[in-house]
Amino acid sequence: MSSPHLQTYNERAKKHANKAAKALLEIMEEKQSNLSVSVDVTKSKDFFDIIEAVGPHVCLIKTHIDVLEDFDATVINRLRELSEKHKFLIFEDRKFADIGSTVVLQYSKGIYKIADWAHITNAHAVPGPSIITGLASVGIPKDRGLILLAEMSSKDAVRMARARRDFVIGFIAQHRMEGIGASDTDNIAGEDFLVLAPGVGLDATGDAMGQQYRTPEQVVFESGCDVIIVGRGIYGKGENVDAREVLKQAQRYQAAGWEAYKKRVQRT
Repeated sequence: MSSPHLQTYNERAKKHANKAAKALLEIMEEKQSNLSVSVDVTKSKDFFDIIEAVGPHVCLIKTHIDVLEDFDATVINRLRELSEKHKFLIFEDRKFADIGSTVVLQYSKGIYKIADWAHITNAHAVPGPSIITGLASVGIPKDRGLILLAEMSSKDAVRMARARRDFVIGFIAQHRMEGIGASDTDNIAGEDFLVLAPGVGLDATGDAMGQQYRTPEQVVFESGCDVIIVGRGIYGKGENVDAREVLKQAQRYQAAGWEAYKKRVQRT
């Protein structure tokens, strides 16, 4: 059997037990899009102007809901409506990093109640397996999925994910993660972790904040990542949004990401 990243999104969707992973892969295939737009703005008007423009062209909207200065419950209601209207999943980039009992509260309670509306969220692996256990106790009954950040010890992160493949669906990373850290006794048959890659750009190679960018070709075709995450490359500063320009850039990145994916699966 070929490596998971050389199979089509549709083929991989059929094998995933986690409903969030399955839904994401099916949307990617149906919309011919592996584009996620990271909507990092502070005003809800800009937030929704961007989402309305890019919605038809993305598989995933990534949010930092706590940076919205005018947040209220209507924001979540409208976000969920747009998710259904444009058929994309919601990824709240929360980066949980506490002990299990604390993340249970952070995920399910407070003013955001993330588990109620975010199909996918993420966490640091540094606290150890208890963080997955805590988040899973809330997320699994709601058919949610978890992405791990593999920044510290990728071997430890993958081992933790391997032990909870019912809930952990992938990684924020820049390369494939299957088989990493596996022992002789680990069952890695059929292992398929989604890889979501930030730092994707078609024009710039870096910015003043030290962010380095790679092209969709480099990320998807060469490195085998599944989802390209783009923010400012699509909407600029995110203020007084020009919907037509945002739409144009979203279509541009969608096309580039999909061409890189087709090239990848056609080489088998």
